[in-house]
This record gives sequence, C-alpha cells and structure tokens, in this order.
Amino acid sequence: MAEIIAQQTNHTIIGLIQQMQDKRGFKNLHWEGNFEDYLDIIKENPKVIRSAFERIYDMILSYGTQEVTIHKEKLIHYHFFEDPLDGEDPIFGCEKPLMTLVNTFKSAAQQLGTEKRVILLHGPVGSSKSTIVRLLKKGLEEYSKTDEGAVYTFTWKQSDGSDLDCPMHEEPLHLIPKEFRKPVFAALGQESGAEIQIEGDLCPSCRYYYREAIQQSGGDWAKAMEQVRVKRFTFSEQDRVGIGTFQPKDEKNQDSTELTGDINYRKIAEYGSDSDPRAFNFDGEFNIANRGIIEFIEVLKLDVAFLYDLLGASQEHKIKPKKFAQTDIDEVIIGHTNSPEYKKLQNNEFMEALRDRTIKIDIPYVTELSDEIKIYEKDYRPEKVRSKHIAPHTIEIASMWAVLTRLEEPQKANLTLMQKLKLYNGKTIPNYTEDNVRELKASTEREGMEGISPRYIQDKISNALVNEINEGCVSPFMVLNELEGGLDNHSLITSKEQKKRYRDLLAVVKSEFEDIAKNEVQKAIAADEEAISRLCGNYIDNLRAYTIRTKVKNRYTGEDEEPNEQLMRSIEEKIDIPESRKDDFRREMMNYIGALAIEEKKFDYTTNERLRKALELKLFEDQKDSIKLSSLVSQVIDKETQEKIEVVKDRLIKNYGYCDLCATDVLSYVASIFARGDAKEST
Repeated sequence: MAEIIAQQTNHTIIGLIQQMQDKRGFKNLHWEGNFEDYLDIIKENPKVIRSAFERIYDMILSYGTQEVTIHKEKLIHYHFFEDPLDGEDPIFGCEKPLMTLVNTFKSAAQQLGTEKRVILLHGPVGSSKSTIVRLLKKGLEEYSKTDEGAVYTFTWKQSDGSDLDCPMHEEPLHLIPKEFRKPVFAALGQESGAEIQIEGDLCPSCRYYYREAIQQSGGDWAKAMEQVRVKRFTFSEQDRVGIGTFQPKDEKNQDSTELTGDINYRKIAEYGSDSDPRAFNFDGEFNIANRGIIEFIEVLKLDVAFLYDLLGASQEHKIKPKKFAQTDIDEVIIGHTNSPEYKKLQNNEFMEALRDRTIKIDIPYVTELSDEIKIYEKDYRPEKVRSKHIAPHTIEIASMWAVLTRLEEPQKANLTLMQKLKLYNGKTIPNYTEDNVRELKASTEREGMEGISPRYIQDKISNALVNEINEGCVSPFMVLNELEGGLDNHSLITSKEQKKRYRDLLAVVKSEFEDIAKNEVQKAIAADEEAISRLCGNYIDNLRAYTIRTKVKNRYTGEDEEPNEQLMRSIEEKIDIPESRKDDFRREMMNYIGALAIEEKKFDYTTNERLRKALELKLFEDQKDSIKLSSLVSQVIDKETQEKIEVVKDRLIKNYGYCDLCATDVLSYVASIFARGDAKEST
C-alpha cells in the first residue's frame, strides 16, 4: 500500500514538472538553421548583432527607468538594480554611482571611447561592488533567454556527423570575409532598416575550419557555408558560456593561460604540433566570456603580468593565446577593488598604462538611513526569521549607528552628526533647506568611503538572533551590546581613536533610541482618542473665548468663567510655544479653524500635526501618574494599575509591532527613564 502511495506521489510530482515545462520556449532557445536563415533573422531583428556593451545597456533599460529627485538633484533610477529577477540582490541607495555606471555602458554602446576601457568599481569592503557585478551577470543570463535578448553563434558540421562549436561563441557574420563586408552590410542594412556594423575576425579554431571548408568547396564561399549551422545560445556562468570570472590565487598556482587558454598536450600527438588550433583549448576566461562579460574579482590584487593582458583586451579588444596570433574579443571587462589596492596602483609608475585605460566608479557605503534599513530588512524579514521576534527599531538603531560611522563631522557648529543623518534622510530641520543639504554633501571628501560595513551589522544581528539567552525576542539593547562588544576584535579598526569614535557614536544612538522609546510609550498611553477629543474640545473652547475676549460656560455649573490660561499654556508648552508667541499661535489656530469653516469642513485635531502632538503629550502627562508607570521599576503593582499597564501593552503590540516580551521591556525601560527624571527633580 505504501509503495502504491509513493508511486502516485511520484507521478503527481513528475506531472507537475511537466506542466511547468515550456517546451515551446525550449525549442526557441535551441533554434538552429543555416546561414541564410540567420540573415533573415537579422533583417527582422538587427539587434541580434549587437556588441556586448549594447546588449548589457539594453538589458538594463528593458526593466524600465524612473526619474527621481534627491536633494534637488535629478537622477535616473534603473529598476533593474532592484533585482526583479529573484529579489536576492537588490541595490539600495546607490542611484548616483549606478547612473554613472549605466552612462558608461551607454557611451560604450555608442562607441564613444569607453568601450576601450576597463570598468573598475572602487569602494570600501561590503559596499555592494561584487553584488552589482553579480546582478549584471545574472541579468545577462536571463536576457539572453528572451526574444529581445536573443544571441546566435555557429557550429561546424563534420564528415562523421558530429558538431564542433565555435569555442568563443562568435558572431556568425564573422564568417563573411572582410573584403566583402562593406557592400554586404550595406545591402543587409537596407533590408533591415538599420546600420550593420561588425568588427573582429574568426578565432584561430574557426579560421582553421573555415580554410578547410573553403578548400573543400574549391573556393566557393556559399558552398563552404553549407558546413555551417547557425544556432541560438544562452549565457550561463555555470556552463562558462558568455560569462567569465577570474579570481586571484597564489602566484605559483596561476598563470596567464587561465585567461587566454592553454595547449591540450594529449592532442599534440594526434595533430603533430602545439600550434595546431585543434590541439589548443580556447577556454580561458577571456575566450569563454566573448560576447558577454568578464568579472575580475579584486582585480588589483592580480600579479602585474596578468594586468598587462588587460591592456590589449581593453584598448584593442584583442587577446594573445599562446602560439597564436592576436584574437578578437567583444566583452565587457569589469573589476572591483578596495581603496588600499587602488592606492598601490596610483603609486605604481609602471602601471600608468593601466590607469589610463581604467574608468573608476566609486561605490560608497549608503549614507541615507532609510536605504541602510532596507539592506537588513531584506535579510531579517519575518518570513525568513521565524524562530525569534525582532523588536521594533532594532534594525533601525543598528542602521543608524552604521550610517553615523560613515559620515564626516559637519563643519557647521550648530549642526550635530545625528541632525546631519536626519537631513540626509529627508527630515526637515529649522534653518536648513535642500540647498544646504547639497552643500553639506559637496563639502565632504571621503564620506561613505569609510566606516562600518553592512557585513559587520549583519554578523551582530545574527549573533543576537542565535543567542540562547535572548529567549524569543531580540531587542535594540541586545544588538547594541553585540555591536559594542565586537569592536575590540574588529579587524578593520586600526586605531584607538577610531574605536573610541565608534563607541561614542553608540552612545549617541542609545540616546536617540531613548527618545524614540519614550515617544512611542507616550503615544500608547495617550492613545485614548475620546480623551484627546475631549481635551481638544476644551482647548478650542478656551482658545475661542480668549481670542474674541469672551467667557467660557462651565459645562458642569453652567456659569460663565474666564478662559483657562493654565490649561492652554500646559498644552502649548508641550510644543515649545514661548509665552511671547502664545498670542500669535492662538490667532494662527483660530484662522486655521475659520478657513476650514468657510470651506464647510469640520475641524479635526488629527489634521494638525503640531496640535495633535501637544494634546498627546498633555494627556500622557495627565495619565502617567494614574497609570503609575514608575511602579514597573519597583515591581510593586496593584491590580488596577496592572490593568491600565496591560491596556498600554496591548496598544504597543497592536499599533507598533511589539510582542508581549519587548512591549514589557520597553515599558520597563521608559519607566526607569522617568524614575531617573523624578529622582533628579526631587534632589
């Protein structure tokens, strides 16, 4: 019986896979035809003969763009870098560097000179340099599977029926002799309605089979092409097709043949010479990355001998395999490096040629808090972290510290580093405009190029999550302790001054969290909408009487009384309205209410943020003593007080995302703050 059930389950799974298969799509991706069929494809879609730079630029644009304004500067946001493919590698907060990168691809696609350069992503560790390249490689793989991104190569039919693929996945138009290309491309361009322009020649392997085919056909090119089958292929990093990756290794275990291919010694005996292309493996990273992209990981850690290979590959688009003539390539060459290695390159006078052929694009750390938060929310969202609850503001506070370590101290004496962080994050601060923010950014030299890496933050959040002592919830306090505890063993902290600065910034962040926690508990305590509405109604009645110089009818005794100045000032002081400005504020409020009445709109305190804040703080002050929040510190709580505290906890859980554990913690924390305040006042 169990075997029957297992067989049925297997059939169900196999059936499900068959349903998901796209057999028609598979056929399209494995299209094969003769050379004439390929010419028909070009006439219908000339984009199939694009250069590598054109293809990568079109791939990025295929996902759409959006114009964004950041601190009055218009930038282009490319949706591709959100990683619409699988959502695993989104890039946050790098609009300007990414725009520079895409503009480099654009100018290279138009052959304006940058196609002859090595693109170098430069920045501190963990600033998403390798993520950007990984995303580009992944994007090219998927793009080559679409009709818009189709790319073709060719194979040689052998007399025994076997196929020999071009080892470098070359453009089939390379089969047209150079002396025939100008008139042929002109005719092809007329039919396709696009300019046809192809550079480069056949690789050594294909040149050998081309000569053989021409000789066998008696010089008849058309007959020789009968041995050629054009086929569609897709880029694949795993299969080493169109995407190459080169990583530095120990000097003794690495040589340049890894880039340009090597002799196949087993075939020398068969073909008699090590210069016979059939006895050579054209499978170096430059070879297999032809038509696509090659990534150089930590490119400036390479031995100088390897860097020389980059000179011809970038400037002339040629490589020199051992024993063969220079071979044409068409690929995007992109590397990434950190600041120490780049400084070495700058100081090496012998590498002037490489510096001249390099386009450096700085990829700094994120300096906007909201973007930094997104980095960690991606990894620690509830569906990924199911074992423990992450308390509100935990990720925010860790992100805040990370960003503060990357910011340069403001030159303006009246501006703190925390205020600068808030300005960068889009918050408004009195006496500072968007123009001031742009000036702040422009006045920095290395902002975002130094500081704490996101990897360090991720490590410490992970430590807090797996710590058995933390029960079922991870709070900001726990993560802050992890962040501070790890500073002593941080491998990238090189001085006592730097460590002290980071610890001082942790104190700044703790102070900011104290304000956040107090504000949230205050809102939870004062979340009685009916009570706020009654308080608001009382305030407005007194306000109206004060401004028109009349009296207020006491709702209980029915007698007329003078406006309650004490009540009005107790509310206004909560939002720092000084005694000298109270009349202006009251007239402003009455004008606002009057304007609403003219538009036949009813006044609602929730539409005025300042008044709402003042009412909430006033109600909190009135209710704080009745709730006896300070009793949480002494752990002596009567039944009535406990019921009131439970109501506040429920509001924290329902409205602010706390769980029972962290709601209790934050209430106790805020209670201790008020207890300290009460103790100070008594002394």
